[in-house]
Amino acid sequence: MTTYPIPVTDRSGPALTDAQDRRRKPLARLFLGEREDARWLRPAFWALLAVTAVVYLWDLSVSGYANSFYAAAVQAGTKSWEAFFFGSLDSSNFITVDKPPASLWVMVLSARLFGFSSFSLLLPQALMAVGSVALVWGTVRRTLARVGTTTANVGALLAGFVVAATPAAALMFRFDNPDAMLVFLMTAGAYCTVRALPRGSWKWIALAGVALGFAFLTKMLQGLLVLPAFGLVYLFAARTTWGKRVIGLLIAAGSLVVSAGWWVVAVWLWPAESRPYIGGSTNNTVLDLVFGYNGLGRIFGGSGNGGGGGGMTGGTAGGSFGGSTGLNRLFSSEMGLEISWLLPAALIALVVGLVVVGRRHLADPARAGLVLWGGWLLVTGLVFSYMSGTIHPYYTVALAPAIAGLVGTGGALLWHARARFVGRIGLAAMIGITAFWGWCLLNENPTWLPWLRWVMLAGGLLSAALVVMGSVPSLRKLVTVGVLAGTLFGLSGTTAYALATTTVAHSGSIPSVGPAGSSSGGMGGGGTGGMPGGTGGPGGSTSGSDDGGSDSTSDSQQGPGGTPPEGASGEAPEMPDGTSGTAPGSGQDGTDDATSEGGSGTGLQTGGGGEGASTSSALQKLLEASDAKWAAAVNGSQSAAQLELDTDTAVMAIGGWSSDPAPTLAQFKAYVADGDIGYYVSSGSGGGGMGGGSSTASAIQEWVAANYESTTVGGQTVYDLSSTK
Repeated sequence: MTTYPIPVTDRSGPALTDAQDRRRKPLARLFLGEREDARWLRPAFWALLAVTAVVYLWDLSVSGYANSFYAAAVQAGTKSWEAFFFGSLDSSNFITVDKPPASLWVMVLSARLFGFSSFSLLLPQALMAVGSVALVWGTVRRTLARVGTTTANVGALLAGFVVAATPAAALMFRFDNPDAMLVFLMTAGAYCTVRALPRGSWKWIALAGVALGFAFLTKMLQGLLVLPAFGLVYLFAARTTWGKRVIGLLIAAGSLVVSAGWWVVAVWLWPAESRPYIGGSTNNTVLDLVFGYNGLGRIFGGSGNGGGGGGMTGGTAGGSFGGSTGLNRLFSSEMGLEISWLLPAALIALVVGLVVVGRRHLADPARAGLVLWGGWLLVTGLVFSYMSGTIHPYYTVALAPAIAGLVGTGGALLWHARARFVGRIGLAAMIGITAFWGWCLLNENPTWLPWLRWVMLAGGLLSAALVVMGSVPSLRKLVTVGVLAGTLFGLSGTTAYALATTTVAHSGSIPSVGPAGSSSGGMGGGGTGGMPGGTGGPGGSTSGSDDGGSDSTSDSQQGPGGTPPEGASGEAPEMPDGTSGTAPGSGQDGTDDATSEGGSGTGLQTGGGGEGASTSSALQKLLEASDAKWAAAVNGSQSAAQLELDTDTAVMAIGGWSSDPAPTLAQFKAYVADGDIGYYVSSGSGGGGMGGGSSTASAIQEWVAANYESTTVGGQTVYDLSSTK
């Protein structure tokens, strides 16, 4: 019969009655902690959440509508429950966005509750940052409970702070891409997995499956990259029999399939002619997204996935796409700035932490925590490092909880083992390498806070030296001083860069981190300096443009035809809530992504108000006066999205985001014959941009030009589809 350690949490039984009697009531325990806890521990936790909320909510509308592609879908969802369910780009339900709709559901509900605005659009993401910090705190605290109350709480506080102070998190938790919800759900899955361990609870592990199921409905297969780590931890660390562990995993698998599959089945059963086209697919099915463009295509490359392996950056490690594949990808260029500040420390914490726990029982909570966070980091990190399909730097936000969990868990374990040489040398290595790598990162943007990198380097190395000197018995107190100082110096770089990221307006399809005025090769708002070996940043080239590394600058705003959108003004349109600022969807560098998160196509969207340009007032008035089902049709989702936001009308996106085969020429003719489309907004010579470069789009434009009179509205060529030649 197997003997398991006494559970740390969820205790029950007569022997614990006295301890239970000493516990505070649930509400008091929530705010004040246990009676045995130091008085400052739980207030420190609430202070961490409060600071996170203030930082992430402050001036949240500075980015306008952020990514206009998703913002338009949210706007559509506030007008149509069918658009809400499918994730349609337009309220008349012609085509969906190229992702499942879970992240849109939350934003739509917020917009329906508070009214559609920049703030209501981005509010859920900021709140998810607070929730993710709390979940990481709770997960780390439970896995460290046997180490000691104070040590466990301090490690948990450190982990929560690291999440909030990660530049990628500061970027994506104030943006409307799906990644914020993806991270929140995966973190919730980690918390539920740890809650399931003390008694092998099938209910908690089933909830972990539900969380990952909805992560699938947020960003498909990326949400399942943490699955191996969660399953491994439950299988070996749950305190129950082997048979019940297997049954628990089977229940979790069932809950995952149900929570992920119900929407897929619903779409599959829904008659295709009465629902929107599934954007990003080649055959109007969700499964094509799963196994093609949005799933395996991201990992192995293929149709619609041309950004990996340095495909868009000439093979160099930099630019808007992932750069060259390899173990150094996460440390290079924009990816390094977004996620790698504490990545070396996390890897050290994983290795040395496992050494410290030694031969403890497999069910040891601290070991389980290391395996959970370490498995998350290694599997996801290796996939990101070697993906041959489309990958953007901001994807790395998915690594933030794992890095934070390892730093908090491993750091606490090494501190607890500071009397041993392995504990002291591990702490010194974490501090010293973090200081050096932070210096390297900050050195790539030398004009921004030039003193910070030197303070971080000198302070960190000195702190590491103090920890090592503490090996001398008479100098043992230096370990405490070194660890406290080293923690402050080590966190200074990532914290400063994260704070700088929150003060910059971010927009476009590939936002980037850092202070205002710096630039990488990426497309979208908020650029930063490059990385060692990269191409962007001060002193580097900006060859990360989507034309495959042409010599044109990132300010060109050139579309596929080499010309900027006609009739587009550079002014930022007023928001529905009366605010203004950066034009929704516009990047600081004036360029945009060739793919929503990786669709095919090249160059900036041309046509009616592409990414980075607002619609002229004359064109706005024309479309607002239309009573057709779709006020206009235009090539590509990005142009359609901007028109929708500017005019508050439904616009048909011909070709969707990634040159989808919708509509066909025959279908378009039928729509026109039925009076469903008011105007056709020209995209220049033959279309172009996201979704606009297909032969079908060109054929539609040629047919319209041959049969309908054109007029110029606000400098834009527009065809009235109710009046033939």
